[in-house]
Amino acid sequence: MKLDTIVNQPVIETDRFVLRPLRRSDQGLIEMHTADRELARLTASIPHPLPPGYIEAFINRAQSDGRVQDVWAFDGSADGQPEVMGLIGLIRVDEGQGEIAYWIGKAFRNTGLASEAVRAMIAANPLNSTTVFASVFQDNPASARVLTNCGFQYLGDAESFSLARDATVPTWTYSLKLD
Repeated sequence: MKLDTIVNQPVIETDRFVLRPLRRSDQGLIEMHTADRELARLTASIPHPLPPGYIEAFINRAQSDGRVQDVWAFDGSADGQPEVMGLIGLIRVDEGQGEIAYWIGKAFRNTGLASEAVRAMIAANPLNSTTVFASVFQDNPASARVLTNCGFQYLGDAESFSLARDATVPTWTYSLKLD
């Protein structure tokens, strides 16, 4: 029998869902969403097709004591929605600095969920960051709008490797100073 690890991460409430640490039971829904080629191509870290065991290993890393990234599921189950509508993560970059990354399942795009999650994460500031960074692929303007609508400032162009595309892709980089 496998049991979930108790992860020292806060549960963050929003009007439409809660952001909660990942559970092993999330694996099926995460696999369903991330198997979407379009979603995978919008991220740097999701390969397409998904190799066997990839999401299980991702959840194990998210639950480990030595993790460098905290990951939360957008859980709408209290409101009759699915337990996983998307994920949001904070990577510890340096002292007082974090990097935010998120994805939304195809059925939930263009509904404001990403903006609501980013705003909630910034307000909670669970890593006590003074600066939060983010980058998005330049062919994903919707994600760039989420960041600018949440107060992030454009820093410049860069590039990042995409596992799903097996290529380096141009990105826009953003930052947000927190008080």
